[in-house]
Amino acid sequence: MFRRAALILGLLASPLLAETRVPTSPLEINLSFAPLVKEAAPAVVNIYARRVVQQSVSPFAGDPLFRQLFRDFGTRPQVQNSLGSGVILSSGGIVVSNYHVVGMATDIRVVLNDRREYEATVLLGDEESDIAILQLKDAANMPHLTLRDSDTVEVGELVLAIGNPFGVGQTVTSGIVSGLARSGTATGNARGYFIQTDAPINPGNSGGALIDVNGQLIGVNTSILTRSGGSNGIGFAIPSALVGQFVEQAQNGETRFLRPWAGMTGQPVDADLSDGLGLTRPGGVLIANLHPESPFAKAGLGITDVVLSVDGQPVNTPAEMLFRMSVRGIGEQARITYVSRGKERQADVEMMIPPDSPPREETELDRRSVLPGLKLARVNPAVIAEYDLPFDLQGTLVLDPGPYGARVGLRPGDVLRAINGTEVRGPSEVQRLLDRAGSRIQIEAQRGTQRLFLRFRT
Repeated sequence: MFRRAALILGLLASPLLAETRVPTSPLEINLSFAPLVKEAAPAVVNIYARRVVQQSVSPFAGDPLFRQLFRDFGTRPQVQNSLGSGVILSSGGIVVSNYHVVGMATDIRVVLNDRREYEATVLLGDEESDIAILQLKDAANMPHLTLRDSDTVEVGELVLAIGNPFGVGQTVTSGIVSGLARSGTATGNARGYFIQTDAPINPGNSGGALIDVNGQLIGVNTSILTRSGGSNGIGFAIPSALVGQFVEQAQNGETRFLRPWAGMTGQPVDADLSDGLGLTRPGGVLIANLHPESPFAKAGLGITDVVLSVDGQPVNTPAEMLFRMSVRGIGEQARITYVSRGKERQADVEMMIPPDSPPREETELDRRSVLPGLKLARVNPAVIAEYDLPFDLQGTLVLDPGPYGARVGLRPGDVLRAINGTEVRGPSEVQRLLDRAGSRIQIEAQRGTQRLFLRFRT
């Protein structure tokens, strides 16, 4: 006890404490986070985003039929403002933030903690992951943070959250890593895999930095669990490994995040399933359905096989599995460990985007048609992923019914099956079948699990 007190007094008397530097020992951390904050805080920015939306004032806004006919009637512009945080990741002004902060914004202003201001544009945004990558205009020699591999993060590590809660100005809070591999627990549109922390996070912290005691970025704060709107000590951050993939794709010129396609549906393996499958303990993802073009199918995996890990990292939910695939990146191969027929096996699986085959044949019927403005596409793996459709859906998809299609009862997402009893084999056939139908037309369509028969006269 005496030696510890003497060491503390010695450190307090040391001229080294006058220097701005990262703490080098747990004892120094106990004394102050100030050197760490001084090093990291300049790279955390405030973001002010503005977008103009057209607000409908039409009396038919709630009517599914007349809303289509009068969709341009009675609208007025409305300005929506949002406030959040961001993290500079390169000297050239690459910034990461949340999609819900800057998504669809028409004007983005980024303010550094030294009060410098920059205009910014979105290079790449993804609502599902709630990540956006920005580029500051005319930025050079910017302070920035480095990414730490989030797979090396452990529960119990000390962390700092830096952001702009409630717009009061840059604020630093401390805590620990409370949990890892949290999936499906974040609020809003974000889905996936998160780091949990008890460092207080409040509205306005979104897009801010979660850093370790070395000043490296381990996550981007995205959401909290709360009933009151304030912090309850359960916050979530997007791991830096996924952020790194977003930055890489943005720098390669992508404007939409390319997410690897598994071509399967799966479910977590609980205790009951593990007994039935002959596993020694619960864990992994059971393959429930497999597309013929799936890279997993091409690598030899089949239905009822259980995926245990991706690149040596265990996966216990489909969200974890997709996260691991996304971190690996498009064009790479991931080492998959799985159980098939009671034996543990390994396979290298290609990380690929969903194939756009057979061709989607996007078609819009012209003014001469009985259903002008009807937009269609053939369902294929790329269309299924793009529009979040059921895994095994097939046929011709309605992208936009157009004004007359809406009147007869068609909606976006419907699948055309037949016209006057003749099967619809593709978008290019729809116009021909309508021309042959005469004055009485019956369209057979599918809406989810419901089969529809729409009859009308021309």
